[in-house]
Amino acid sequence: MRFAFRIARLATVAVAALALAACAVGPEYHAPPTPTGATAPLVSFDPARESPGAPPDDWWRLYSDPRLDAYVREAFAANADLAAAEANLSAARAILEASRAGQYPNTTAVAGAVYGRDAATDEILEIGGHPPQTIWKLDTLLDVSYEVDLFGRVRRSIEAAHADAEAVAAARDGLKVTVAAETARAYAQVCTLGEQIAVARHAQQVVSREADISHNRRLAGAGSEFEEIRAQGLVAQVRAAIPPLEGQRRAALFQLAALLGRTPANAPTEALACETPPRLIALIPVGDGAALLRRRPDVRQADRRVAAATARIGVATADLYPRVSLTGLAGGVGSHLSDLTAEKGLTWGVGPTVAWTFPNQTLPRARIRSAKAGEKAALAGFDATVLQALKETETALSAYGAELDRREALAEAQDKARRGYELAHGQVLAGAASQLDLLTAEQSLVSAEAAVAASDAAVTQDQIAVFKALGGGWGAPTP
Repeated sequence: MRFAFRIARLATVAVAALALAACAVGPEYHAPPTPTGATAPLVSFDPARESPGAPPDDWWRLYSDPRLDAYVREAFAANADLAAAEANLSAARAILEASRAGQYPNTTAVAGAVYGRDAATDEILEIGGHPPQTIWKLDTLLDVSYEVDLFGRVRRSIEAAHADAEAVAAARDGLKVTVAAETARAYAQVCTLGEQIAVARHAQQVVSREADISHNRRLAGAGSEFEEIRAQGLVAQVRAAIPPLEGQRRAALFQLAALLGRTPANAPTEALACETPPRLIALIPVGDGAALLRRRPDVRQADRRVAAATARIGVATADLYPRVSLTGLAGGVGSHLSDLTAEKGLTWGVGPTVAWTFPNQTLPRARIRSAKAGEKAALAGFDATVLQALKETETALSAYGAELDRREALAEAQDKARRGYELAHGQVLAGAASQLDLLTAEQSLVSAEAAVAASDAAVTQDQIAVFKALGGGWGAPTP
């Protein structure tokens, strides 16, 4: 038996060395080329609004809001979709581990004992003139098989599984980008709606005060009932704008709770204390096109799909050639334990096995065509993903820049409306302007303040959209 094991071991080593020296069929993976201009500087980059520095992974810290930091960490830890993505990644890594098992010998050890009658033993006893006997039959067997990877089938299978696992990891990272962005978006919406509600309530105080003045003027005989009713109508209009904003804010709070893995009953009500939109303390860093493609998980996922598809061409091509395996077995059989190692109960063998689908190779060639088509689809998907990434980033930057310009113009209009209201108020008191002029000025001021508050919300949401398009958030450490 020792002799048999020695032969099997030497043969396995020799064949393994031969396999290592063999080449793998099929194309080698090369990083797919990006569309022309994909790595150029971003077209919508504006040095007055953005910086060329690379955005950090934990971009939400740029807002210097501890509550936002805590919410993003909690969302990473509690999000159910992320938990499912982690499970998918574990499954992909298990498949990779299984594919690597093909590099090593496959061993099967069997030991058994049966008490009863054996036809072969009975025949031997009868030849010797002995009656059949009921005996114990003991047997052991060690079976070893090793596929000689002459044409790289195992190697290409490992490459494909490795690329698949990396693609699943990139999908998980892309989900982290979404979770971070949506958590920041929900929290920012709670804050910006709080600002809009505060502005609406302030406007209600202003128009209510003017309505009281109109009422007192009518009682004093200096004003008309029409002027009073008109002022009260403006109060009702301003008051009517508050409940929808409060409903939207509660909805944003419940959205934040869902992202944190909480029920509505356990929603983070402390977020309602925020009435100021999160603001960046510096210019938003955007980097360049090349850094964008390296950072975005969806681009990395598309690249890994190309790598996996390329490796599968090699797996399919290897099926055109013979599959060579080295097999060996050693064991023993007998009615007593001592018989298992005795010469008369010894069994062993070693030798090659060749399996080849030939001459009918229709099936493997069809698989090669299918694999090549899969590679073409993956390459097309990579180009589409790159273009989509660039489009999303440029669109987000353009919308952000446009909203900043709009916010600047609205702020100027707000200043003019406030000054116009102050002038009209003074002129009405002095008798130099009508109540209608004051009402018009009030309406302009209320509309301007509401527009500025809505623009603040849009600027914050556009900033988060830029960070999401840049692909930040997946590299941040998860507690």
